[in-house]
Amino acid sequence: MAESVNGLFKTELIRNERFGPWRTVEDVELATLRWVDWWNTRRLHSAIGHVPPAEFEAQWLGANSSATHTGPRSDDLDSGGITTPAPEEPEGLSLGLVALS
Repeated sequence: MAESVNGLFKTELIRNERFGPWRTVEDVELATLRWVDWWNTRRLHSAIGHVPPAEFEAQWLGANSSATHTGPRSDDLDSGGITTPAPEEPEGLSLGLVALS
């Protein structure tokens, strides 16, 4: 996932001729902060109904403001677009140490 975001960042911001050429490190740092803010708050995200993440989070918090938990419940994940179950560990696979003789 990190490689995908890194590639998007390089393509959309760093190597985009509309924003360059970059003159100083500070120019790149400020542009990076703006891009990260856009990525985290305003971009339209397909997995959550093509709404910005900040809007989706505000809607979720408003709908669940009386909840006593601090994170999403498993039934909340379906409404957020995450519908695939976690992979199960195959039978016979053990992560314990094996003694070699």
